[in-house]
Amino acid sequence: MDKTQDGLPRRPLYLFDLPPEVLNSLSLKTDAGFVADDAPIDGPGPETQAASSSSTDDTLGSQTCSLCSMSFVTVQEQKEHLKTDLHYYNLKQKLNGLKPVSEPEFEKLVEENDVSISGSDASDNEDEEGEPARKETTLSALLKKQASLVDKRDLDGEAENGESKTKKRGTAKPPLLWFASPKLPDRTYFGIYRAVFTAKELEKEDEILDAIRQRQLPPIAMPKAAKDGNTMPPAYNSRHIFLCMIGGGHFAAMVVCLAPKKSKHSSAVPLNREAVVLAHKTFHRYTTRRKQGGSQSANDGSKGAAHSAGASLRRYNEQALVDDVRELLQDWKALIDTSDLLFIRASGVMNRRTLYGPYEDQVLRSNDPRIRNFPFTTRRPTQNELMRSYIELTRLKVKEIHPEAAPAPDDGAVKTPKAKPDPKPQPPKLTEEEEAAIFHTTQIQSIIRRSKLPALLSYLTTNNLPPTFVFQPSDSQQNHHAPTALHFAASQNAAPLITGLLTRAKADPTILNAEGKTPFDLAGDRATRDAFRVARSELGESSWDWEATRVPAALKKEEAERRAEREKQALAKEEEERRKAEEERLKVEGPQVDGASRRRKGGGNLLGGGPPKTAEERRSEEARGLTPEQKARLERERRARAAEERIRRLQSGE
Repeated sequence: MDKTQDGLPRRPLYLFDLPPEVLNSLSLKTDAGFVADDAPIDGPGPETQAASSSSTDDTLGSQTCSLCSMSFVTVQEQKEHLKTDLHYYNLKQKLNGLKPVSEPEFEKLVEENDVSISGSDASDNEDEEGEPARKETTLSALLKKQASLVDKRDLDGEAENGESKTKKRGTAKPPLLWFASPKLPDRTYFGIYRAVFTAKELEKEDEILDAIRQRQLPPIAMPKAAKDGNTMPPAYNSRHIFLCMIGGGHFAAMVVCLAPKKSKHSSAVPLNREAVVLAHKTFHRYTTRRKQGGSQSANDGSKGAAHSAGASLRRYNEQALVDDVRELLQDWKALIDTSDLLFIRASGVMNRRTLYGPYEDQVLRSNDPRIRNFPFTTRRPTQNELMRSYIELTRLKVKEIHPEAAPAPDDGAVKTPKAKPDPKPQPPKLTEEEEAAIFHTTQIQSIIRRSKLPALLSYLTTNNLPPTFVFQPSDSQQNHHAPTALHFAASQNAAPLITGLLTRAKADPTILNAEGKTPFDLAGDRATRDAFRVARSELGESSWDWEATRVPAALKKEEAERRAEREKQALAKEEEERRKAEEERLKVEGPQVDGASRRRKGGGNLLGGGPPKTAEERRSEEARGLTPEQKARLERERRARAAEERIRRLQSGE
């Protein structure tokens, strides 16, 4: 591959400023959606072009038509077949979800419907583009006959202003025309939007290429425009186009010169073309109903006029937007009248009425042949979006196209199915026993978290589960750390559950988890550890190998209760003394001011109260003097309040 081929796909090329080596080498790709002047009215649409693209070159595809189940000796015969009424009719059948017909069946249909093979007489009328109406072919006559018998609809539509207007189904043309060039790598083509050409230029291949050559403009030197962006430079006579978008209360318009801007370094290849903007304007009015969609005028038309303040404001802004747009169009009338093309996006009745009226001294008219839609998706009307659209319209696309080979006719041979990609590996299917074990694990852990001893014992008895039941799946992090109910209760500091599991369910305290720890090793507070010691006292030394359980010496239940009571009284006394000391301090020093007040007063601790306490310190003070059960209850209440607050904020949209 030479340097030219390697560099062209990466170089930005623009329709109105093509290098001579590219301009002189362009040739229209024969299957790029180009329809010759002698093609029938019901010519092939995008689906037809895709089907016939594989038969336009001797090196592409096979010499068969899989749609009509026909084979050909030469490629030329295959090309001729693609232009026949039989092929077009089968394409229509395929688009309508029907089976194709053979050549004898097609001839029989023609005879039964009494359709003239030579077609009907030519009409003296002209179509909507001012072109002489083409002859009615066998295909179009047959389709019209069948359509009138099936659904009583006339494919020709209604006559409008004395002109015959044909409604075509499945004949939409692709937005891009593709051009081949020896300067490009193999199977790589240039793409140019069809919308930049006129209907007359699109009639023949030679006229399209001539139109591209005539669009080449020499660079011009442009003085700076005025700051308002609406002043055309003096002595300007170059070609330009008008771009406009309106929708949702947003309006943007721009007039861009097609000639490139003269650069001091003309030999250098720019990374992107610098467009010359002759005039531009954007503004916005509040006309759309927030969070409800639609304009105020559309809502008034469907539900009746609303009487709110917002509705009145939106109606005023709609009229103000109409006045602003029409005033701007009037100011730009000279530029618009001399524009080569008018690219306009105006969706909705109100927006189209704003531009096209009718109104007095209107500038734009809907029947102007220069008007085009943007042949691609656009975003909110802004100046940047208009510039992006202009570059998209004028810049040549470079694409590598790989035509698909036509499938061979069905000759009854056994076809080898295409290899399908390997699906994603599915997790192994669980057995019924494994599913039941996972369900029991979930239920038991839920009961332990709620500290419900009677419910736990009842569940184990009802489902015939031993107290040493191992949680599943065993490879999960939680079940790896606490594999049994006794391990899990110890990790949750559920002292009453531990006593019940050991003394009533006869749970085994010697079982080790995957980390080599007994249930006692997972106990996190004194009350939980005392529960193991009390159970050792009640069960006796001979019931288990208590050395293996790592449980300390036995402890009588009464002794544990007395010690718990003493600790509770000591904590209560300590809290009472703390409160009395705090009251005495308040009597002497007065209440403390918070951190914000101290900062407002110049910073520092004016009353000797110390820095403001953190959230963790406040939570510690609240839990001071409480038993473990009371602390757990306080923590649950705190979390519940936090959850309620989050839900309230979500519902209120804060």
